[in-house]
Amino acid sequence: MEEDFSPTPDYDKHGWFLKSVVEILFKSVVFATNRDKVVLWKHPEELLKVFDFSLRQTGVAQDKLLTLIKNTIKYSVKTGHPYFVNQLFSGLDPYGLVGQWITDALNASLYTYEVAPVFTLMESGVIREMCGMIGPDWKDGMFCPGGSNGNGIALNLARFRLNKNVKRTGMSQSPRLVLFTSEEAHYSIQKFASFIGIGEDNVILVQTDKVGRMKPASLEECIRNQIDFGATPFAVVATLGTTVRGAFDPLYQISTVCNKYGLWLHVDAAWGGGLIFSQKHRAKLNGIETANSIIINPHKLLAAPQQCSILFVKDENILHECHSKGAEYLFQKDKYYDQWYDPGDKYLQCGRKCDVFKFWLMWKAKGSSGFAKHVDSIMDVAEYFERQVLIRPEFQLVSKRQYINVCFWYLPRYLQKKKDVMDYSMQLHKVAAQIKAVMVKHGSIMLGYQPLKEFPNFFRFVSQNSSLSTRDVDFILDHIAEIGNAIYN
Repeated sequence: MEEDFSPTPDYDKHGWFLKSVVEILFKSVVFATNRDKVVLWKHPEELLKVFDFSLRQTGVAQDKLLTLIKNTIKYSVKTGHPYFVNQLFSGLDPYGLVGQWITDALNASLYTYEVAPVFTLMESGVIREMCGMIGPDWKDGMFCPGGSNGNGIALNLARFRLNKNVKRTGMSQSPRLVLFTSEEAHYSIQKFASFIGIGEDNVILVQTDKVGRMKPASLEECIRNQIDFGATPFAVVATLGTTVRGAFDPLYQISTVCNKYGLWLHVDAAWGGGLIFSQKHRAKLNGIETANSIIINPHKLLAAPQQCSILFVKDENILHECHSKGAEYLFQKDKYYDQWYDPGDKYLQCGRKCDVFKFWLMWKAKGSSGFAKHVDSIMDVAEYFERQVLIRPEFQLVSKRQYINVCFWYLPRYLQKKKDVMDYSMQLHKVAAQIKAVMVKHGSIMLGYQPLKEFPNFFRFVSQNSSLSTRDVDFILDHIAEIGNAIYN
C-alpha cells in the first residue's frame, strides 16, 4: 500500500473514500428511520472483543477504514433517533450538521479576524442579537465548550468583580468565599468551585420547594448564616430549567436578595434558555435580565449539534479585564486592521472551534419563528406526555411538570392502588433500572432515570426533537408498561 501520511486531500487518492463515507452516513445516520434501533447494545467486555480498537505501526487500507466506520456507527447510540430521550440533547438538525461539516473542513480557529474573518464577525453578530433578546443592558458574551465550562467562567468573573487583584496574586490573601445555589442545581457548580480554588464545601446548597425551585427565604437565611460564620458571600447561581425536574428558580425574588447583599447573580439557563425564542413560553424566563451573567446552550433545547454554548454578561468590559493577556504573537497592536475585531483575548481558550456557524446557519434557515415553532411543538408534546401519565393507572407523576421534563414512576400492579407509594420506596427504587435495562438491550428506547432527594428511582422524559409526536409518546409509555407487566407479572 502506498504511504498516505500527508494531511492534504487528493481527489484521486481520497475522493472515492470520502464519497463512500458520506453514503454510509446518509444511509445509517442522517436518514435512518424509527424502525432502526436507538442502540445495538454490547457490554463493555463484549464490545472490546468485537471492535478493533488497536493502533499499530503501519496504517490500514481505506476499505478496512470503511469497515471500521460502519462498525463505529453500528455500535454507537443514535442520538438523532426520536426515541433517544435520555439526555438534554437529541435530534440531528440538517442545517446544523452542514454547518459542522463546513467548519470542520475549513478547520479555522476563532481567535483573530485574520484567520477567521467570516466567523469572528458572525460570532459577534449572534452574541449581539441574543444580548438584545435578553434585555437592553446586555453587552457581551462568549462561546464556551459546554454549559459546565460557562458556569465555571461565570464563577471566576464573579470572584474577579469582588477582588480584581485575584487575577495577579491569587487566593492567598482572600477571605473564605462562599457562593449559593439550589440543592437541585447542576453539579458543575461544585466542580468548578473546586477547580478555581473556592472549594466544594463553600458551595452552600439552598432548599428547594415541592417542584424543585430555590426558596428565596432560605437563600437569604443561608447568606446571613455564612456572614455570621465570618465568610464572604460573593455569588448566587440560579437555574432556569434544572437538569432533573426542569424547575425555574424565581429570579425576581432571588435578584432582590442578591442586590441587598451585593452578590453576583449567575443564571444557568443552559437547558431552559432556548425558550427566549418562544412568545408563548418566554414568560418562564421572567427576571433573566436582572442577572449579571447567563449561560444558554443552543445544543440543548434548540437542537444545534454539540457543542454550542454561550455565556452572556451585562458588563461589557469584564471578559477582557478578567481574561486578557495580550499575547503579542496573536494580538499585535500595529495590525493592518482594527484589533477590536479580534475576540480571542477575552477567552480563556486560545485555539477554539467555530461553534457559531452551525447555530447561525440554523437560525438563518429557520428564522426566529422557526425556532419558536420548534420550541412550542416540544412543549406541546411534553404537556401531552404529562396528561397521559396522569390518566394511566400504571404511571404516577413524581412532581408537577414545570417544563419539558416529565418525571414519573412506572407502578407494578401491586403498587397501583396503594395510598402512598413512598411507603414502598425500596421496591419502587428497583423498577426503573430494571425496565431501562430491557429497553436498552432491545435497542428500542433510551430513557433516563435517577433518584432525587427522598424520591426513589424514577423515569425522566425529556426531548429536544420536535419531530416527536403524540403517537411516539403513546409508543414510549405503552412499551414501558409492556416491559413492566412482563417483569412484574
